[in-house]
Amino acid sequence: MRYEHLLLDEHEGVATLTLNRPQALNALDLRLVDEMSHALDALGDGGSTRALLLTGAGRAFCSGGDVGGEFTPGATDAGAWLESHYNPLVMRLQELPFPVVVAVNGLAAGAGCSLALTGDFVLAARSAYFVLAFAHLGLVPDCGITWLLPRLVGHARATAMMMLGERVPALQAEQWGFIHRAVDDADLMSAAQALAARLAGGPTRSYALIRRGIRACASATLGEALAVERVNQRIAGDSEDFAEAIRAFRAKRAPEFRGR
Repeated sequence: MRYEHLLLDEHEGVATLTLNRPQALNALDLRLVDEMSHALDALGDGGSTRALLLTGAGRAFCSGGDVGGEFTPGATDAGAWLESHYNPLVMRLQELPFPVVVAVNGLAAGAGCSLALTGDFVLAARSAYFVLAFAHLGLVPDCGITWLLPRLVGHARATAMMMLGERVPALQAEQWGFIHRAVDDADLMSAAQALAARLAGGPTRSYALIRRGIRACASATLGEALAVERVNQRIAGDSEDFAEAIRAFRAKRAPEFRGR
């Protein structure tokens, strides 16, 4: 597939996906969503990728769904769009067998905010900000944000973000705990690349199980969570990475993980 609105680069186990509609602040039109889905399918299909870095070109990470460009009130079924395009993209990101680092380089609005927060590690430039302005358009938050955000920041803050639609600057997002770290603008990409490279050199099979466990236990009882951990630990304990970690520990050297 030829990508028109997406840049893909792979280097030493790190795949970098860059949303590339800077003239539209990287708004998610259906073409871009389809390209991202195609790229994620290819990257997650047992290749050499061990970590994903997601960012945006220009002065925004993503301004959300391309409502003005493709949506016609009264004629477009917005729910059908979610079911056929946006929701599968969110699930693809959640189900990747390697960690996801997101570098938010500017505005992350609407579905763009949802997309950013699907990352395992979200780094944001200090000038970046997050906003959920769905209600200003008479719409409701989507792409999983009503499930995810209350778990990150609590009911009160999530409700305020969704109903009032006010900006949350990067430093405040860090204080609220829904991003990993706010960094100086000039350092954003180098910090994100260093983190992605670190993860790519780690036990990615373990990371995949951790991702799965966090998702499965988000609404589980303690007993259900213990059962999930038991299954995942059996898989991890039978992995080559675990055997290598034990060998390295006994030899007093750093382990060389292969993601197997």
